[in-house]
Amino acid sequence: MLVETVKLSRIVMKLTPELYPFLTSYELDSEIVLRFGIEALEAEDVMEIIQFSITEHHKDALYH
Repeated sequence: MLVETVKLSRIVMKLTPELYPFLTSYELDSEIVLRFGIEALEAEDVMEIIQFSITEHHKDALYH
């Protein structure tokens, strides 16, 4: 099994570059561990990874 660690920015640019402007630099800099490597990803996988990343980066944020 190929395990690969890549930045979210690389995943987004490879499979869904149209979403790149909507993510913060902090989110794009996140390291993502892929069980089967970046070549096994599909667009719907990227959406799931992005959703998880956004949730993780905003879970401690306080909103008024």
